[in-house]
Amino acid sequence: MNKHTLVSWIGATDLKAIEEPGDVSPGPLASTLSERVFDSVELLYNYPKKRVAPYIKWLQARCKAPVTAAHVPLTSPTNFGEIYEQVNTRLNELTANKVELSILLSPGTPAMQAVWVLLGKTRYPCAFIQSSKEQGVQDVDIPFQLAAEYVPVAKQLDAKRINKLADTNAPLNAAFDDIVTHNPKMLKLKQQAQILAEREVPVLIYGESGTGKELFSRAIHNASKRAKKPFIPLNCGAIPAELVDSVLFGHKKGAFTGATADKPGVFEQADGGTLFLDEFGELEPQVQVRLLRVLQDGTFTPIGGTNEQKVNVRLVTATHRNLMEKVAEGSFREDLFYRIAVGVLHLPPIREREGDLTLLAKQLLANLAEEDESLKDKKISPDALNIILAHAWRGNVRELQSTLLRAALWCQGDEITAADLRQALFQMPENGSGREGVLSHDVSQGIDLDELIGDLTRHYVPLAFDAAKGVKKEAARLLGLENHQTLDNRMTKYGITKP
Repeated sequence: MNKHTLVSWIGATDLKAIEEPGDVSPGPLASTLSERVFDSVELLYNYPKKRVAPYIKWLQARCKAPVTAAHVPLTSPTNFGEIYEQVNTRLNELTANKVELSILLSPGTPAMQAVWVLLGKTRYPCAFIQSSKEQGVQDVDIPFQLAAEYVPVAKQLDAKRINKLADTNAPLNAAFDDIVTHNPKMLKLKQQAQILAEREVPVLIYGESGTGKELFSRAIHNASKRAKKPFIPLNCGAIPAELVDSVLFGHKKGAFTGATADKPGVFEQADGGTLFLDEFGELEPQVQVRLLRVLQDGTFTPIGGTNEQKVNVRLVTATHRNLMEKVAEGSFREDLFYRIAVGVLHLPPIREREGDLTLLAKQLLANLAEEDESLKDKKISPDALNIILAHAWRGNVRELQSTLLRAALWCQGDEITAADLRQALFQMPENGSGREGVLSHDVSQGIDLDELIGDLTRHYVPLAFDAAKGVKKEAARLLGLENHQTLDNRMTKYGITKP
């Protein structure tokens, strides 16, 4: 029986388990090894050996399997070419011994994770695992295949260029012209946001992840009188609870273990300008109290300090949560809600922005081409556009951009085909998964039954054609239809062209 080996990078979150013992998380590596049994553990790291050695000793004490760690010299932890060479060499050595591989994706940079997926889906059969504090240890199903001929291209990728292409943050000089839309609701939102930009009122932006909340907030800042002052963005959901006060209000040297120097918080950094607090609904009630004070009188005291500091900050907040519900539940302060919710914008998901999907897809591809000349001649085929129009895009603009980037990089010609796009798509399960997701709609709010049936049809028909290798009669059989004429009728009704 082959030995079962876990392979992983050592990440910053792992090292924090012993460097910041107050953190309740042992890190993704230790969490995985506490729940899964392996015959051996092979680790890679790019940190100084002196920093990693105590962690390896600590991890070995918590793990029954032997742990081996190898230092990997990289000029940058985002250099795709170097990461590819190092990981390929190590996996080649391991598979020569006929081990059963599991790869932990969570630790490391996005470039490291991308290379794991690339090699694990082409050259080295393996299982993928991810681990997080919120969702625990999970097996990962990556629902696409890569052709081996794409692999050599990765060795030639420029890390900075790929990172820039994959960067979905709003441009630093974002203006309302950067918000591309023909949708009447979005045009009205742009108009409202421009009016708010001229006022000094706080703004609350509602919207799902990837709908453009930061893009709107930067545009508001750049169209305001504060445009030449700092714009400081902060994701509140990414701050460990014990560091929230320090991140927001700063700290003085010696205020706590590790505070080796004075450090300004985001309110001080944004003085005179705009502070954008994303995922604002994630802040704990005790933090909300302290925020209310600084919003009321513009003063705060850094951790370990004795003197109050005064700032002049325009606050823009964003959330995907219903804060009115949180107020009703008692988990969000009503007085703070009315303080931040003066100007309110509700950004719709792109699936509700009728007429914008094709426009957005073409604009995003054009933006990618501006960053990389090798993509300048890429076009989206009509069949690929049909798939874009049929997809739910739960990740919104961010998901659409990432999908187009993958499709453009893998496309071997100048036209992104339906096959290229399907290969680049991640098919996420519905909330509650499968049948429960389809049946989870609130009928008291009204539903479009025919549209639900259409969504299912548009999802499964291309998959059936793939499985049937393009033979319509076989695709109809796989879908449980009586004949291919019935399939034709369904495709015509729901606007599906043959893939």
